Amino acid sequence: MSRLVVFEGGEGSGKSTQAALLATRLGAVLTREPGGTEIGSRIRAVVLDAAVGAALDVRAEALLMAADRAQHVAEVIRPALSAGRDVVCDRFTGSTLAYQGYARGLPVDELSWLSAWATGELEPDVVILLDVPSEVAVSRMKTEPDRMEAAGDDFHRRVVEGYRALAAADPGRWRVVDGSGSVEEVEARVVKAFGS
Repeated sequence: MSRLVVFEGGEGSGKSTQAALLATRLGAVLTREPGGTEIGSRIRAVVLDAAVGAALDVRAEALLMAADRAQHVAEVIRPALSAGRDVVCDRFTGSTLAYQGYARGLPVDELSWLSAWATGELEPDVVILLDVPSEVAVSRMKTEPDRMEAAGDDFHRRVVEGYRALAAADPGRWRVVDGSGSVEEVEARVVKAFGS
């Protein structure tokens, strides 16, 4: 039975690195949001463009993320799952709930409905939340922040709090992993959490 495994976490949490490692271990299709398709890459460019800044309305941002997810599920995720392949995705619905919901202040229940509609009710089998202290996350971020990375400390604190609330509300699906330490240390924790 094919599985959809999602990595979630704030900026600098190590999601992309750990998603790639687990996908290799599982022989899974590795993909990401936003930007897992050609159309999604164009959406990603707009959403993360630092020059856009606050000009992008928060509802427009949420709709762009939903559009990316709809295309991503239709073009990449569902076909892979239907072919019997596991899929490891760097971000999914949890990101919308944490970023546009908890951090931007849009109603989480409405965003949850929007994401369910965009995905045709597709839910991940496992969500691995990489939780790191803010100082660790900051030390890992590149020098030129994108639009999301530049949103400010309070914004990122709300993102982390949102993720923790989501994980606490659905412990059967979400696995919280300490994302601090070396790549190898975190990978060992991920493998252990994934197997449990």
